[in-house]
Amino acid sequence: MKFNRVCLMVLDSAGIGEMPDAGDWGDAGADTLGNILRSRKVELPNLQRLGLGNIRELSNLPAIDDPIGSFGKCALMSNGKDTTTGHWEMAGIILKKAFPTYPGGFPPQIVDEFVEQAKVPGILGNVPASGTEIIKELGEEHVRTGKPIVYTSADSVFQIAAHEEVIPVERLYEMCQIARKILDGEHRVGRVIARPFLGTVADNFTRTENRHDYAVPPPNENLLPILKDKGFDVVCIGKIASIYDSVGVTEDLTAKNNEQTVDQTINALKAESRGLIFSNLVDFDMLYGHRRDTAGYAAALERFDARLPEIMSAMREDDLLVMTADHGNDPTQAGSDHTREYAPLIVYGNSSLGGVDLGTRSSLADIGQTIAENFGAVLEAGESFLNQI
Repeated sequence: MKFNRVCLMVLDSAGIGEMPDAGDWGDAGADTLGNILRSRKVELPNLQRLGLGNIRELSNLPAIDDPIGSFGKCALMSNGKDTTTGHWEMAGIILKKAFPTYPGGFPPQIVDEFVEQAKVPGILGNVPASGTEIIKELGEEHVRTGKPIVYTSADSVFQIAAHEEVIPVERLYEMCQIARKILDGEHRVGRVIARPFLGTVADNFTRTENRHDYAVPPPNENLLPILKDKGFDVVCIGKIASIYDSVGVTEDLTAKNNEQTVDQTINALKAESRGLIFSNLVDFDMLYGHRRDTAGYAAALERFDARLPEIMSAMREDDLLVMTADHGNDPTQAGSDHTREYAPLIVYGNSSLGGVDLGTRSSLADIGQTIAENFGAVLEAGESFLNQI
């Protein structure tokens, strides 16, 4: 092994410019990091030192002569631009068929079967919506009628929102498990998500931390179970375990936002382990990308950048840090959808080479293949860059 541990951090939705087929997805001109950096001077000295500005020309973030990290960008080879697709590709799974999405809501046969099997008096919603907005709009009617709120998004998701005092959390989870079984075949969405909330009226309804995801189990031939089967630790932080339906996960550390994710990543780096530490910084996508909040996204990048020295100082001599994204979500674009973009690639370690231009990788699977090779394994997809760093 060249490295005893690899810490893989996903800056959720932090794309670095449109892919050649972006127009086919309605995303011509998408450039998440580029447009955020164009909006104002964003202070990212640590990411700049690691080589972010060396990947390509970025406004207000020039390249430097001697970056301490290696740098590049990864194309998304899979057919999709959602959370599950991007993360699965990192683990060596290339999806030729995208998970289904429902911009017009779920078809009647799905809704009717859910109502019958879940034994609910009907549903509210059945539209693509912001989770915070739909509970403001329909939450009071839900409390009056007992009907769960069903909604989706640009992602391949079936989400059920319910007030915890109307539909207890365990009952909501049961309903999600029923939906997960129904949503199969051509309607096999990437995730079914329980979205409980509390409050008394629309103005103070707030989602609680009892969210739970029910993901499609990934194929077993992917990075996580391969490492686990070889006796390595696979420590997952935040929503990572749910994305892989806990397949191959040896430890699941709870984190609900970026700050908690950084805290847990540092804790994991300080603990004794050997293998993969895998985390997702969810706020970039959930709070700022989908809500088209450019200023909030910029500030969140600055907060993460300010904490990078803590992560780096927790690393041991034989640790490797890899940072990337799973897709784009350009807050300057119309709508609220993810955007089809390249993912940045930054690689740093105390014993790895700095200043290496890793170029444009053909797939996010190159990350998984590099990690697999380090631990004596091989994935079915991806080209390793281990010998370059």
